Amino acid sequence: MEAIHRRPTLGEALTPLIAMGLFLGLGYAWQGFRIEVVLLASAAVAGFIARRLGYSWKEMEQGIVSSLSKAMPAMLILITVGALIASWIAAGTIPMLIWYGLQLISPKLYLVTACVICSIVSISTGTSWGTVGTVGVALIGVAQGLGVPMGAAAGAVVSGAYFGDKLSPFSDTTNLAPVVARANLFDHIRWMLWTTFPAWTLGLIVYLIVGLGSNPTVMPDIGPLQNGLRDAFRFNILLLLPLVVILWFAARKLPTLPGILLASLVAAILALIFQGAPLREVMEATILGYQPATGIVDLDSLLARGGMMAMMDVTLIVFCAFGFAGIMSGCGILDRILEALMSRVKHTFGLIASTVATGVTTAFVTGSSYLSIIVPGELFAPAFRERGLAAKNLSRTTEDSGTVVVPLIPWSAAGVFMAATLGVPTIEYLPWAVMNYTGFIFALICGATGIGIAQKIRDDETLPGS
Repeated sequence: MEAIHRRPTLGEALTPLIAMGLFLGLGYAWQGFRIEVVLLASAAVAGFIARRLGYSWKEMEQGIVSSLSKAMPAMLILITVGALIASWIAAGTIPMLIWYGLQLISPKLYLVTACVICSIVSISTGTSWGTVGTVGVALIGVAQGLGVPMGAAAGAVVSGAYFGDKLSPFSDTTNLAPVVARANLFDHIRWMLWTTFPAWTLGLIVYLIVGLGSNPTVMPDIGPLQNGLRDAFRFNILLLLPLVVILWFAARKLPTLPGILLASLVAAILALIFQGAPLREVMEATILGYQPATGIVDLDSLLARGGMMAMMDVTLIVFCAFGFAGIMSGCGILDRILEALMSRVKHTFGLIASTVATGVTTAFVTGSSYLSIIVPGELFAPAFRERGLAAKNLSRTTEDSGTVVVPLIPWSAAGVFMAATLGVPTIEYLPWAVMNYTGFIFALICGATGIGIAQKIRDDETLPGS
């Protein structure tokens, strides 16, 4: 006999989300519980509501499996990116990019060059925290010597670090956003340029205007980092081959996963040839992460990156979040919320604005860049599909309102880290982190004008060229 399922009331449908907000605010943000535990508790509440509606555990399980199966291909990419990062560092590709990036510094245009340098380093490494904790610290010391206001200097560093973190294929959040929205990684990165590049450029203009009023004469001391990189790695033009492989796959719109694996293999071979690294160490690095031994603490901190195991925390969070989402969507709870929400959203702008508001609210409540992507991504993915809008519009908007907003929140982990590492209070550098708070404004402009809004062209949008 077929089970009878009852349609949830709006109150019942909202109960799991309200519980999730309470669990995240009290458990994660206040008590510091792990996100995974909080998400599982939220899934339990969703399961309780689903049971009241007449759904069996087997049906809930099917919803969870269905939700996870849709994300699995992209999650494989997320894991292999860890191997890619480690192999590129072992080969000397990323260290060489950092070394040449440091050559661009200009004492007369400190704010502009600080932002550009941090952008280059973070794009190369995929880590905003690593960039701020190494090059950012050095640049803050330079700012003190030049008499540059600390708030402005820290804002330029944070903006540059998150510009790269947002656009780098090595970044966990850059990989997570298309996973949640079911978009393709490289399509997602290209589509983010519609909002990220204008916001970044606006920041550079502000920094240029401010910088023209100063006349610094002290050359920054970045010698230790440069010398450490030169001593630890042998640079050669051929070390750019892994980058060429990635760019070729992206330009030809070829599948992402084979491109990442091939680029990792090429980098591993280059590590053996140019750096003289033992094969065993290179292979272990792809799993456990690269373990540098340059003797320079800051440099070792920057280069200790990558490895598939480094992606496991993010992957586990995604599994727990999709378990919650699987019950919500499979048992009709999410559909009821979307029905009520979409009855008030009549245009594309309203959909983009609702996504932005949800992302910013999640960021403020939880202080988590991951959840500020996952929550609006899962909530609005069906609405974007229903309106025929490409998934990359959603993935871009979640980053505009989540990834880069989190370091501006004083109680978030990112905000605490930036303030403590740079020695500048969050509220002091916030006005100067121009890119971080103007990205979602450009997202709203795109939604209002239709510029940079793509229509859905295929069902499987994880394929390149979607």
